[in-house]
Amino acid sequence: VSAFVDRMNAAAKDLGMSSTTYTDPSGFDKATVSTAADQLKLARVALRDPTFAAIVAEPSARLPVVGRAVNSNHLVGTDGFVGVKTGSDEVAGGCLVFARRVVVGGRSLTVVGAVLGQRRGELVDAALASARRLGDSVAAALGVMTALPAGAAVLSARNADGERVTAATAAPLREIGWAGMKLPVQVEMRPPARQLSVGQRLGTVTVRGASVERGAVVATKSLGGPSLGWRLQHLF
Repeated sequence: VSAFVDRMNAAAKDLGMSSTTYTDPSGFDKATVSTAADQLKLARVALRDPTFAAIVAEPSARLPVVGRAVNSNHLVGTDGFVGVKTGSDEVAGGCLVFARRVVVGGRSLTVVGAVLGQRRGELVDAALASARRLGDSVAAALGVMTALPAGAAVLSARNADGERVTAATAAPLREIGWAGMKLPVQVEMRPPARQLSVGQRLGTVTVRGASVERGAVVATKSLGGPSLGWRLQHLF
C-alpha cells in the first residue's frame, strides 16, 4: 500500500497538483487532501484515455455476480453529462468531478468541473445539484465572441521622415469563450516595404482559444517612401 501511495503522490506532482497529498489509496483517510483545481488537472488527463472516458460515461454497467450496477453520478446520460466521479463522506462532504459536452458555434466542447464540500441534504445529491448548476452556468456563458473587431489597430509603421500609419485587422476574429475571457494574441509582420498603399497587407494576427483564428493586418492609409530631402541627406 505504501508503495502505491508513493506512486500516487509522484503522479500528482508530475501533473502539477501542488495542493494534493495522498495518504491512502481510497481517499477515506482524513489526511488525504486535495483541491478542486487539482482534481481538474487530474480529470483532464484521465479523460484523454478513451477507455477511462467510456467507462465513466456509462449510466450503469452489468458486472459479474452483482448484476446491474447503477452509476452514483446520476447526471451521466442526461443533458450532455459524460462523467466523471463522485467521492463523498462526512469529512469531505459531497464531492463530484464532472464532464459535460456542450455544442457552441457548431463545435462540440467538453466542460470539466469539480465541486467539493457540498452539504445541502444528502451528500451525493448535494454534489450532483451543485455540479448541475455549475455546468448550466458555464453552458449559458459560452458563446462565439468577437476577440478582435474589424479595424482594431495592432501595428504601426513609420517611414524615414517620421510619418506614421496604423495597421488594423481587416475582418473580425471570433472565438468560442465567455465575456471577459483573456486570449493570447500574436502578430506576425511581413518584411517592411519602402512605401505602403491603403489596404496593403502588413502581416497576420492570430488568436488562440478553443480553436486558432487568423486574419490579415492591413494599412489604414497610404504611406510614402523617404522624401527627396531625406534621400539627399543620406546619399552615403
